[in-house]
Amino acid sequence: MDRREFLRSIGVAGAALALDRFGGMTEAVPTRGGTREPSRSKPNFLFILADDLGFSQLGCYGSSFYETPNIDRLACQGMKFTDAYAACPVCSPTRASIMTGKYPARLHLTDFIAGGSFPHEKFRQPKWQKYLPLREVTIAEVLKVAGYVTASFGKWHLSIAKKPPESEPYNPDKQGFDESIITYKPASKHDPEKDAHNVEMITSKSLQFLQEHRDKPFFLYVTHNTIHTPIMGKRKLVDKYKGKAGSDLPENNPKIGAMIEELDDSVGRLLKKLDELGIADKTIVVFFSDNGGLEKSAKQTPLRSGKANLYEGGIRVPLIVRWPGVVESGSTCGEPVISVDFYPTFLEITGSDNEAREPIDGSSLVPLLRKTGSLNRRAIYWHYPHYHSSSVGPCGAVRAGNYKLIEWYDESVAGADGRFELYNLKDDIAERNNLARKKPDKAGELRRMLSDWRDQVNAQMPTPNPNYNPQKAKRSRPSPSPVGS
Repeated sequence: MDRREFLRSIGVAGAALALDRFGGMTEAVPTRGGTREPSRSKPNFLFILADDLGFSQLGCYGSSFYETPNIDRLACQGMKFTDAYAACPVCSPTRASIMTGKYPARLHLTDFIAGGSFPHEKFRQPKWQKYLPLREVTIAEVLKVAGYVTASFGKWHLSIAKKPPESEPYNPDKQGFDESIITYKPASKHDPEKDAHNVEMITSKSLQFLQEHRDKPFFLYVTHNTIHTPIMGKRKLVDKYKGKAGSDLPENNPKIGAMIEELDDSVGRLLKKLDELGIADKTIVVFFSDNGGLEKSAKQTPLRSGKANLYEGGIRVPLIVRWPGVVESGSTCGEPVISVDFYPTFLEITGSDNEAREPIDGSSLVPLLRKTGSLNRRAIYWHYPHYHSSSVGPCGAVRAGNYKLIEWYDESVAGADGRFELYNLKDDIAERNNLARKKPDKAGELRRMLSDWRDQVNAQMPTPNPNYNPQKAKRSRPSPSPVGS
């Protein structure tokens, strides 16, 4: 079934039962126009996505330097996930995984759009998909057909180009969003006093949307440019963080502190608006980040490395879900979850079916949110067959239980004695003790799982580069941990 058939059929054949905010059921009625009448018992969705925000850069995730009272309060009112992951260590693939429920490897959308050029490296990067195809049925399209008003305000980064006119055929309005505004990261010369990262504009538009659509079920996707580079903040806030104890530590950056505080203020204003409109108890709020923080801007302590790498610092991110009447306030979940899980979660909550009949890689988080069970999932996976100015190199990874294996393609694809790293994340969250030689059976098991998964999703692999030039290749990549270190 293609995309158009899906959109035509789901409105009539997909008249499923929708979950109300307390877990009860209410029938959704199909209409002649192919959509279902809005039902007040359907929960709203407010999805707030930060950019490059690291796992440990919030108060509720252990920071004593960055001030995030509103996000911390959200965590106290909902469920905090300690082992949540982005599907990729860079932005565009993770955003595609949120929209589709599919691994970036399956979509062949595996790098930030439009990626980087590395003509002299050992391998050629694959010819990957540099936009989200319109044939993909997004979660916005599913919810729109189910009677939701949909909006995307902020960074999109899934079009064939960032700005018009090239971007327009693949912008959010073509992917199921009734309203949309696309913002871009600022240039380094922009004045941080003048809303350089568009936090105020995104927030104001989102508040207006909530006001106008408070009586309808809605899906509001608030996707910030903050805290992506260039790292800049309002002078008064930067000075505040410069004066705080710990400002000289490598994980603490006063400019990032200013940016995070502005982001937190935006979250607070949105949550306050839900309260003022009397719809907070009908709205599921999700707070997430598209990948880990950039290590050169701030260390991701206690995690290793950062953005563009498959060490924990590049992929483990904060995730908070508030679902009034269902999620226990102040609860914590330690089960590994990943960004492909949002799509099936929203499907289950709204009673929608996967009418597109296409593979969905994620698992619904509802059992975790309700505390009625686990996901019973064997593993989660990553595939990053690219070079990046901040990366160690092309790689893949798998996490099964507490064990995580990283494969470095520069060695393994060449047929050499592949470079593999194995970590027990329960005992070694900083990934310092490579167990590949100490536990060869476990390493071999995960190697086979990762290889089988790549075959299953038809992952693209790098290929030998006939123009490889060691003298001209990027020389700044740090070496992976030696086996047995």
